[in-house]
Amino acid sequence: MPSLFDLAVRDQILGRVAALRADSPRGWGKMDCAQMLAHCADALEASTGDRVLKRNFVVKLIGPFFRGWLLGPKPFSRNSPTHPELVQSSPHEFQREQARLVALIRKFHAAGPAAAGKYEHAFVGKLSGDEWGVLQYKHLDHHLRQFGAS
Repeated sequence: MPSLFDLAVRDQILGRVAALRADSPRGWGKMDCAQMLAHCADALEASTGDRVLKRNFVVKLIGPFFRGWLLGPKPFSRNSPTHPELVQSSPHEFQREQARLVALIRKFHAAGPAAAGKYEHAFVGKLSGDEWGVLQYKHLDHHLRQFGAS
């Protein structure tokens, strides 16, 4: 499985982020490109310790059953569910969000798996650092495909 901790994978993702434009058309969903960048940056903050997402009791009970789906080889499907705190509905400035996402990708990669492994995922709970690397790759790949940055 590709991981955002792999240098070549990180660089490929950064190239795809750089290829985006404010008017890149979405293939599905409701977010525009700037909102998607903000969404991805906010999600990355959960794996760097910069953002703590709430986990309610029901999610704590059922979340672990979805671990295999989340970390498995199959790409995320269109319109997959997202944490309510990561939903983007207000306007965002494209260049600011693009730069913020690039900085967070670099921060996540530089900190390494040991740092990421300290943080819980809002849905499935405890993840190893290596699992965070796979998950962040899958999440970014999903949204980059959403906006045609393959």
